[in-house]
Amino acid sequence: MKKHSYFLFLALLLFPFQLLAADTSTSTLLDLTGHWVGFLAIAIFVLAYSLVIFEEKIHLRKSKPILVAAGLIWLVIGIVYHQHGMSQLAEEAVRHNFLEYAELFFFLLVAMTYINAMIERDVFDALRDWLVNKGFSYKQLFWMTGILAFFISPIADNLTTALIMCSVVLAVGNGHAKFIGLSCINIVVAANAGGAFSPFGDITTLMVWQKGMVEFSEFFALFIPSLVNFLVPAIIMQFAIMNGKPKPIEEGSHAQIKQGGLIIVGLFLLTIITAVSFHNFLHLPPAIGMMLGLGFLKFYGFFLRKQHKKETEENPTSVSTKRPYDIFDRIAQAEWDTLFFFYGVILAVGGLGFLGYLGMASSYMYGELGATPANILVGILSSIVDNIPVMFAVLTMQPDMSHAQWLLVTLTAGVGGSLLSVGSAAGIALMGQARGHYTFMTHLKWTPVIALGYAASIWVHTLINGF
Repeated sequence: MKKHSYFLFLALLLFPFQLLAADTSTSTLLDLTGHWVGFLAIAIFVLAYSLVIFEEKIHLRKSKPILVAAGLIWLVIGIVYHQHGMSQLAEEAVRHNFLEYAELFFFLLVAMTYINAMIERDVFDALRDWLVNKGFSYKQLFWMTGILAFFISPIADNLTTALIMCSVVLAVGNGHAKFIGLSCINIVVAANAGGAFSPFGDITTLMVWQKGMVEFSEFFALFIPSLVNFLVPAIIMQFAIMNGKPKPIEEGSHAQIKQGGLIIVGLFLLTIITAVSFHNFLHLPPAIGMMLGLGFLKFYGFFLRKQHKKETEENPTSVSTKRPYDIFDRIAQAEWDTLFFFYGVILAVGGLGFLGYLGMASSYMYGELGATPANILVGILSSIVDNIPVMFAVLTMQPDMSHAQWLLVTLTAGVGGSLLSVGSAAGIALMGQARGHYTFMTHLKWTPVIALGYAASIWVHTLINGF
């Protein structure tokens, strides 16, 4: 990589620039879309994202290539603008992109920390065991896991929710590959659909909310279209589920919520309310409210550690094997690969936008195709490419379209990833968790049914929210 960077640096210094922008004043951006420098940036991004798409095959974490791509793209931009005495413009642009990332980073870090704290307190394991031992049939479990995925993902995020519900399916579906596969498809669709009508359900909805395109309360206008997106394929798939009931797990192996687990759930809900209030009433970044909520959790973590120490002193035999609660362990177990991937996406796509490519794409998609076809296409692209760069590109373009169209693109970017197993973080995660039972081809067989739900949700949105 050093060798390639050195060659790139020499090439940029030696080759002349024939730029479309003749004015090098600080008020004019250079148009590099038709120059080989712009083409090089596109090639870097495409190569890096190709490695991201094949993450499962080559076992290279997705953050690595996109981090390198972001750095190289801004290296190209920095050298070009420095040569034209316009370094300040490049600096302002990259700082703007970095600030956007910083706000989302701290928001997501707090949310991930709370989810990890609930996992450590066995909140979700207790929910899983409760479902397993309630005596539900396979069809009832198919619906229960789907419905819970739909209603938990708006709070806990679609990835975490999908993993929790998949653990239930794996626990009860031992030896029933078809049940596991169909249930995993249902969970992915439900989690993505549930995440589409909440700012906390998906990174794309969080970006839309923080950007101010859709207010917090306005997301709930997408509830019915999202519900339709989940119900249409679920109703059809249920006919392929077997009859009968799974065996209950052995008595004594039930998970119990550890001390403070339910209080942490309450603190998480309070933190969400705090973040929403900061944004809606004080017009401050919601990340500030989330960091306040992290303070709540850290204080409560201090209480749990003191309680553990007291119990150890009083009865060392019964608690000696229990590890004390440590908030920094929860922070350390955040999805750092996702957070760094998110950094690379924002900086790389922001760089392509600064070069002028997003303006070109916006003119074609929203100018020639029109807002509705363009926003439907965004959802389809989200099933092939991750929805994060697609949505960030749309937000960077900021096309002039109605509020109903912003709601539409929020919906399609959220649920479009369900069309393929690789189209969402939930699908990719479940392919690993239910390896051999839930695969790309298993999901692809039901893509026409999922596409029917995708089309139905858009139609319902037009009826309810209009254009």
